[in-house]
Amino acid sequence: MATYNGAMYVKEQIDSILSQLAVDDELLISDDASTDDTVQIIADIQDSRIRFLGSQHFGSPVLNFERVLREARGQYIFLADQDDVWAPNKVVRMLEELQSADLVVSDCTFIDGAGKVIGESYFKAYKSGEGVLKNFVKNTYLGNCIAFRQSVLFKSLPFPPSLYKASKFALYHDVWIGMVANIWFRVRFIPDKLSAYRRHSANASPTEMNAKSPNSFIKKIKSRYLLATGLVGRLLRFS
Repeated sequence: MATYNGAMYVKEQIDSILSQLAVDDELLISDDASTDDTVQIIADIQDSRIRFLGSQHFGSPVLNFERVLREARGQYIFLADQDDVWAPNKVVRMLEELQSADLVVSDCTFIDGAGKVIGESYFKAYKSGEGVLKNFVKNTYLGNCIAFRQSVLFKSLPFPPSLYKASKFALYHDVWIGMVANIWFRVRFIPDKLSAYRRHSANASPTEMNAKSPNSFIKKIKSRYLLATGLVGRLLRFS
């Protein structure tokens, strides 16, 4: 989990995660210099499974996620946002699928700041599905719905410098990891709605369901060029 000024919702999210973790699992959290009570709220949760990496100034969700992913030690890694809520069966269900896939993406509902359901299916809203070309044109990998094996992380790290630039155009770590998995591994999208995706005014991405990107066409082309640059570099590295 990467956090930044998430005091309003972070405890609810952490509680929904811890309730389904085994005693030898861990919840890794990295903070991006929050100025609200986020860090104190995390500190107040007395659970040995939480490994808080501290607060540093990254100014970027991509850099913050890269830091926390570098510390991941488990065989299976789940991405988590600070303001969503996991379904009680999320871990069990995703682990079932990870026995025969390397990266799994589940569906989710949309909720507003008060927790009210405002959309029934991310997959339906964004026409989600696997495929390199499909997701290169329009990303449907959603970070809080993704879990993957350590082998996927090995090929995904370090994030390429081009991804940091692409993040200015709303291409983040989730599309990078999803594309890497699509090229080298077995990817599976499952229709189970295993989390509630909270949309509110403080989100980094567009807050309305199926909202169109505010980026111009030229910026979209540039963002895809940056993504392609990163993927070509990774292909050459592992060729």
